[in-house]
Amino acid sequence: MESFFDGLTLADTHQTLIRNIISLRVSEDLFDDLSDHHDDWLVAQRYEAAAKPHNHVSQTPAIDRPFEEAGWFAAIGFPFKSWAASRYSDGSFGIWYGADTVETSVFETVYHWKARLLHDAGFEQMVISGNRESIAGDRLIYGVRCDAALVDLRPRVADYPALIDPESYHFTQPMGARLKAEGHPGLISLSARCVGDVYAVLNPDVLSNPKIQSYLTYRLTRQGVQVSNGSCTQQGANDAWMCVP
Repeated sequence: MESFFDGLTLADTHQTLIRNIISLRVSEDLFDDLSDHHDDWLVAQRYEAAAKPHNHVSQTPAIDRPFEEAGWFAAIGFPFKSWAASRYSDGSFGIWYGADTVETSVFETVYHWKARLLHDAGFEQMVISGNRESIAGDRLIYGVRCDAALVDLRPRVADYPALIDPESYHFTQPMGARLKAEGHPGLISLSARCVGDVYAVLNPDVLSNPKIQSYLTYRLTRQGVQVSNGSCTQQGANDAWMCVP
């Protein structure tokens, strides 16, 4: 492992990362009457988000702060309070995961939603066997600002394919524990699910300004996971703009 760390470089990161989380909110797309194309809705949502005031800045803080803090906790704080085992943590510390694009976040989270949550609960087999037509769940997409010098693991992937092993985290969990113990803010690596970059952040202080970008629905069918814009109560499989087999 020590030879692995020798010669690693830092990536000076100053950009908005995508955080894709479970949402219980029933959402309505306010821009679907302006265009029939999903990409146009995303553009309108991003312009709307850019025009909104920054979180934690309010003229009436006594009223607004609880809601702003709730947004911060959902988009940033939760994984640092609710520890769980993951690719770069054995469950003994919290870690925040983000992605370079919405598409990368979808591939990453669909795996955990389907293969771990639905499979373990038996819902996946019910859909495959035809006992249920589909299973749906709502998602919330945040854009979160990251300003940090992150350890860049991407150049190592070709020589160390265990970095993106689709199932085993035995190689990566000790790596995350070392970076955490030594005080590094986080790392960048390649996605194990698609062509894209993933970010594992160990220090919440380098994350800021969470803003809602859009809502998605994941719908598990026999053909795969259909991803659509909006709420699972309003959308069907035919509305999908993306499908994860």
